[in-house]
Parts: sequence; structure tokens; C-alpha cells
Amino acid sequence: MRISARADYAVRAALQLAAAQDAGPLKAEAIAVDQDISHKFLEGILGDMRKGGLVQSQRGGNGGYWLARPAETISVADVIRCVDGPLVSVRGERPPDLSYSGPAESLLTLWIALRASVRDVLGVSLAELSAAKLPAAIVALADDPEAWTNP
Repeated sequence: MRISARADYAVRAALQLAAAQDAGPLKAEAIAVDQDISHKFLEGILGDMRKGGLVQSQRGGNGGYWLARPAETISVADVIRCVDGPLVSVRGERPPDLSYSGPAESLLTLWIALRASVRDVLGVSLAELSAAKLPAAIVALADDPEAWTNP
């Protein structure tokens, strides 16, 4: 699975907003500087996140961006879907829309399981991630030395 730069930047921006949830709106420029992201590229990402209902914005001197919902209710998966579309697709199609025959028939089950696994891992909320309080199952996966070495 590949995480695009767009998805990585979106999650980082969302985490910045989650960390500042009680501090009021954040300017895109401040997020861009703090996260070392191109301001122009980030503006487009934040625009998509606004259209997707994850952030709200206000123009002006006191304006900026903030999360549209509490960070506890927004998952990393929500952010990625908002800027990149479905988490798992095969040839651009969602796994439930596929069909296989013969020896490849069980491949559909594998793709569905992959999607479920990705959804479980990326189901971590922005609040959990920004507070560095990842679920034990996620920590256990990352604690496996092979998770760091096998491509």
C-alpha cells in the first residue's frame, strides 16, 4: 500500500488542527511552516478537507481552519479517504465490485481482508494519534521487528 504525499500532508495538517482544537482557527501558512509543507499545496488539501466536511474555515485576520468535528470522531482513514478516495482499490475498483473465477476466485476474499485490515489500522482517531495514545494492537504491530525491516 502506498500513502501519497497528499494523504501524508492531509493527516499531518489534521493532527496540527487536532492539537490546537481549543486554541481557535489556525492559518494554513502556520500549519505549512510547522509541518514543512508547501503552503500552496496545503491550501488545496485543506480545501478538499473542507469540501469533505472534515474542516471548517473562515477568512480574515482572525480566520483560519479548524476541525469540523471533535478529533475523537475523525479517523486517519477519514482524512485519507477525503483527499485520496477509497483506502483499497484494485485497478481503480472497490473490492466488493470485483469478481474472479477459477484459481483466482479466493483473491476477492484476500482483497476484502486487506481492506478490513487497512481500515482497522487507519481507524485510529486524530485524538489518539495526536496524544500518542495508540491502541495496544497498533503498538504491537509496530513492535514486531520485521515490521521495520521487511519491505
